[in-house]
Amino acid sequence: MLENILLVLVSTILVSLISLIGLITISFKKDFFKKILLVLVAFAAGTMLGASFFDVLPEATKIIKENTFFYILIGILIFFIVERYIHWHHCHRYHEQHAKIQPSVYLNLVGDGVHNFIDGTIIAAGFLTNLQVGIISTIAIASHEIPQEMGDFGILIKGGLKPRKALFFNLLSALLSVVGGLITIFFANIFQNITPILLSIAGGGFIYLSLVDIVPDLHKEIKTQTIILEGFSLFMGILIMFCLTKFLPG
Repeated sequence: MLENILLVLVSTILVSLISLIGLITISFKKDFFKKILLVLVAFAAGTMLGASFFDVLPEATKIIKENTFFYILIGILIFFIVERYIHWHHCHRYHEQHAKIQPSVYLNLVGDGVHNFIDGTIIAAGFLTNLQVGIISTIAIASHEIPQEMGDFGILIKGGLKPRKALFFNLLSALLSVVGGLITIFFANIFQNITPILLSIAGGGFIYLSLVDIVPDLHKEIKTQTIILEGFSLFMGILIMFCLTKFLPG
């Protein structure tokens, strides 16, 4: 129990600290920022797909068998609600607002907080299963958080926050993953069957985020060089997850 708590604490804190990466984006030129962001999200899509099909879902299926598919669907629906109606929809409306501190700032922080809380539950569910699933889930979430936090920081700045305040509030939102992780540890200790359910939901969420939220944006790119780079990044993400499932201890 204590070992799981420490693993979840370390993992969720490290993932939360990714929110500070936004600071380095201030010095990026617009074209370079766009290019690096596309490469990072392609890699994130690959890691999430790899984590789902090579590790998270197979582990869940061992325990709850055919019910896994039901919870995968639940996961897809949950992430659809979070991304479409709470986070994604409102985050991309910042350019329509005109107030000094735009409403999108608060909507972004709330939506991102919900998302981070869910990330924490996924990480905890992974470590409750075994070390391999925990590490792979953490890596998949971290790879998604890097481009997301870079984008979120830009939204907060354009929404009217000063860089220092944007970093502070973004970090507070990110730390909700720690809360989600710890709550899941204690909740799962009472209800033992919840861990494979959470893993199935996480797998569905990873599939949704990668195929619905990320890949369609990659299809918008028309430059051959960037398309090749994105494809390479996506396949590298999948390959890394495959290798980790083979060589990390279960």
